[in-house]
Amino acid sequence: MKLTGKTIAITGGAGGIGSRVAELAVQKGATPVIIDRLAMPNSQHPYIMGDLSGADGIYFISERLREIQPDILLNLAGIQYFGMLEAQSPEQIALMVQVNLTAPMLLTQAVLPAMKKRRSGQIVNIGSIFGSISFAHFVTYSSTKAGIKAFSEGLRREVTDSGITVTHIAPRAVKTPLNNEKILQLAARTKMAMDEPNQIAKRMIEAIEKDAKDVYIGFPESLFVRVNALLPRIVDGALAKNDRIARDILTATA
Repeated sequence: MKLTGKTIAITGGAGGIGSRVAELAVQKGATPVIIDRLAMPNSQHPYIMGDLSGADGIYFISERLREIQPDILLNLAGIQYFGMLEAQSPEQIALMVQVNLTAPMLLTQAVLPAMKKRRSGQIVNIGSIFGSISFAHFVTYSSTKAGIKAFSEGLRREVTDSGITVTHIAPRAVKTPLNNEKILQLAARTKMAMDEPNQIAKRMIEAIEKDAKDVYIGFPESLFVRVNALLPRIVDGALAKNDRIARDILTATA
C-alpha cells in the first residue's frame, strides 16, 4: 500500500521500533497515530494513550480506532519472557497472551468494518522468528508469536476479495529494552545476531508498501524457519547447545 495520504495506527508506537516506523511513515507522506500506554504530551503525532494489558484499555483503544478508521493497523506492541516455564506465574502467562495475541485480534476486529466498507485497508502483524522456531526458555513468547502467525494466515484467507491485505512480519532478535540482562548474556555467549531498531523499521515500511504476505528478517534464521517446518528434529539438535547455555544462565542467576 502506498503510504502517501494514509493513516497508520501503531501500537507500541512510543517504543524503539515504533517511533522509528512513525518517523519513516511521515517521510512517506503518511500520518502515524501512536498508541501506547505512556503519556506523550509533546508528541508531534496524534496519539492514543491506552494500556493493552487490560480489557478496559483494549476496549478504549478499540473505540478510538473505530472513530479514526485508519488505513493501516500495525500491531507492534508486545512483551517478552525469558525463563523456565515453571517459574512464570499464571498472571504473567495470562498477561503475555493478552498483550501479544488477544489485543491484536480485538484491535483488528475494531478496524475491519470500516476497511471492508471502503474496500481498502491493511493489517500488519508483528510476529517473530521465535513464532516459527519455538525456543526453549521462551515458551510462552514463542507460543503467542506462533499464534500471531496463524492469526495472520487465517485472517488473510478470510478477507480475500475484500480489498484488505494482511502482512505478517517476523524479525529475529532486535536491540530494544525488551532484552533484559539475562537475554543480553545469552546473546553474547551464543553469538546471537541482534538487529538495530532502525533497520527493522525500514523493513516494516518496505513490507507495508509491497503488501507483502510473510516477511522473515535475518539470515540464517529465515532458512531455519523453512528447515524447522520440514525437519523439526534437526533443529532440536542444532539448538541443543544454546538451550544448555540458556539453562546455565537462568540457574546461575535464579
